[in-house]
Amino acid sequence: MVTRIGLIVPSSNVTVESEMPRILQASKDVEFTFHSSRMRMHDVTPEGLAAMNAQRERCVLEIGDAGVDAVLYACLVAIMATGLGEHERAEAAVAEQLAAGGVNPAVLSSAGALPRALRDSGAERVALVMPYMRPLAEKVVAYLENEGFEVADWRALEVSDNTEVGCIPSDRVMAAARDLDLTGVDALVLSCCVQMPSLSIVESAEQELGLPVLSAATAGAYSLLRSLNLPVDIPNAGSLLRADAVRV
Repeated sequence: MVTRIGLIVPSSNVTVESEMPRILQASKDVEFTFHSSRMRMHDVTPEGLAAMNAQRERCVLEIGDAGVDAVLYACLVAIMATGLGEHERAEAAVAEQLAAGGVNPAVLSSAGALPRALRDSGAERVALVMPYMRPLAEKVVAYLENEGFEVADWRALEVSDNTEVGCIPSDRVMAAARDLDLTGVDALVLSCCVQMPSLSIVESAEQELGLPVLSAATAGAYSLLRSLNLPVDIPNAGSLLRADAVRV
């Protein structure tokens, strides 16, 4: 069975197109193909994100032409910075546009996938590591709190150039994670951004820190699998994606 995944990504994002295939291609008995459309964006600022979001309709048309089974709007902060609960409106708008063109894939966003994955794993009190400048990071915190989570602690690495975000080394990400107060935390979001690399350290961070660790990428993969009614059984990507994980 071949399952086609459509990705709508910032033009400067390279990480999601490497991490998402690495995760999903570890699925048993399912062959995935990946098809992207890009929105121009370099600086992760409110102005840059707004200009990027304005290109969404073109990207949706392009992805719809590929006959995909699912679409992931893969820029978490672009949606979360727009307004509380925006992922529901954005996903509905994308689905409506695709339906008008005669196609009806599952429609998800990184901004919606993360709270879904956290809820399904039973997490209520969370900690975050993000690459964003502090004002945008605060919007992400407020967004997740509006979704019903308590953000116990967080770190923003304050990198505004999206190309540089994709080059943040894993030891810097782990240093930020180790600096968090994880007392009473149910889950750590090691990379609250699909462009900041983290897949290579999710499993080892989980073992070192002794709590569930996920990322925007693993949450996106989890939500894609669930939306497509495919089994969730991915090795070496954290407990969220293990077959024996407890779901709520």
